[in-house]
Amino acid sequence: MEEKSKKITRRDIIKGLATVPVAGAFLYSWYQKRRYDHLLKKAIQEEVRIDTENPILNRVVSKDKQVRLGIIGTGGRGRSLLKAAGFLRPEIMDDYLEAAAENSTDKRYQEFLEQEDLNVVVNGVCDIYDKNAEWGLRACANVKRLGSDGAMADQPRRYKNYKEMLASDDIDAVIIATPDHWHGTMTIEAARAGKHVYCEKPMTWTVPETYEVVKAVRDNNIVFQLGHQLRQTEAYYKAKEAIKKDILGKVNLVEVTTNRNSPNGAWVYDIDEEAGTNNIDWEQFIGPAPWHPFSLERFFRWRCWWDYSTGLSGDLFTHEYDAMNQILDLGIPRSAMASGGIYFYKDGRTVPDVLQQTFEYPEKDLTLIYSASLASSKSRGRMVMGHDAYMEVGGDLKIYVDSGSTKYKDKLEEGLIDPNLPIYAFTPGMKQVDAITSATEQYFAGRGLLYTYRGGKRVDTTHLHIKDWLDCIRGGGEPSCNVDLGFEEAMTAHMGTISYRENRKVYWDPDRQLIV
Repeated sequence: MEEKSKKITRRDIIKGLATVPVAGAFLYSWYQKRRYDHLLKKAIQEEVRIDTENPILNRVVSKDKQVRLGIIGTGGRGRSLLKAAGFLRPEIMDDYLEAAAENSTDKRYQEFLEQEDLNVVVNGVCDIYDKNAEWGLRACANVKRLGSDGAMADQPRRYKNYKEMLASDDIDAVIIATPDHWHGTMTIEAARAGKHVYCEKPMTWTVPETYEVVKAVRDNNIVFQLGHQLRQTEAYYKAKEAIKKDILGKVNLVEVTTNRNSPNGAWVYDIDEEAGTNNIDWEQFIGPAPWHPFSLERFFRWRCWWDYSTGLSGDLFTHEYDAMNQILDLGIPRSAMASGGIYFYKDGRTVPDVLQQTFEYPEKDLTLIYSASLASSKSRGRMVMGHDAYMEVGGDLKIYVDSGSTKYKDKLEEGLIDPNLPIYAFTPGMKQVDAITSATEQYFAGRGLLYTYRGGKRVDTTHLHIKDWLDCIRGGGEPSCNVDLGFEEAMTAHMGTISYRENRKVYWDPDRQLIV
């Protein structure tokens, strides 16, 4: 007769312990406490459980209708936007293939091929630098996503003036990737021409044109998307839900930062040796900016001058602000105060390389602080601080209980929560070696600006942001960073810039919708 196997149950353990009075009582007590702790910790995990996801994931929109695009500006950012839309120069495909052959962890080639086909065609490319225009034309003709030995489609039309593109009847929508001083002007004219607009951040260069952009978009019923691709990063939807569930308690202070320490990170970009008056339309570059004689330095490093740039406030702070506005619904602050200066890069620039800005929200009992240095690589993140907990948010999300919390006081005293360990952590995707080619890209990757994860796969956030825009063009609705959110971004950044340049505290009058 076979012996029956038996499992030792909790009841058996307790009965056995009962035969050893002292040790049994001690171990039973220990067992019960462990069980109690486990149940409480599970309850805590359930309390902070966050199941939300990006709402656009479940949006179903037919892609049967092809959208005909035009792109204005095919420099560095413009080429990234083309890649996100599905267009990459064959020479870059060659580089990706070679890198993948040398290093199996380099997934750029595979990820680009797996990127969703958005059913768009580029019918027009406009750039005032001939070499940039040629790069854009070759990318847009590479519709089959092949290397330099592959078959190419016909190149789109090259426009030397953006107004000619806007007048074309074979363009449905435009992507604007120009220097800051052209954003507002081009958006207004595109909207009036009935073209949908995807505009890189910041939305505007000046305060007056900000009102005109909103009016033009609304009056002409076009779909406008501002280029804040963090709107597609999963961690930010989790963070927003954490605020909604009151996991942090009363939020009183938000700190966002920018630290970079390289010439490229400080906008000292390379100057192309082939560039000159023979292949750059300088007069078009100047446009609404003050006149200045031809300068290759200003053309390639335009972010360093107020004549064309919005400085740290418009360029890098807007990413940080929009992330916090997405999570906390901040809106426009009641006041702003800024200080800083040109402390390291004594290269003739007029915008600061160190900046501090304080934005007050008295109706929310909250302060938003931004600080930046372009001459230090000390890593600092985004921090949202509440009475009961705080969270660090970037490409991932971590929430820690504050040691002085009222809400979690009992659990802290019982040792159920360690304030040094997160009570909630969200890290999307899988571990892999990132193909980061510069310190600037590493900075953006760490903040979730380059990619997020969907179904375990790494996906370009800009691709998702462009898809969001195209979905709304085809199916209606508002994209995730529409013109109203753009207005809030623009006015907040302008308040910081005005405070710095005029050395005074500035205020927002919500009744008159004015900066005073």
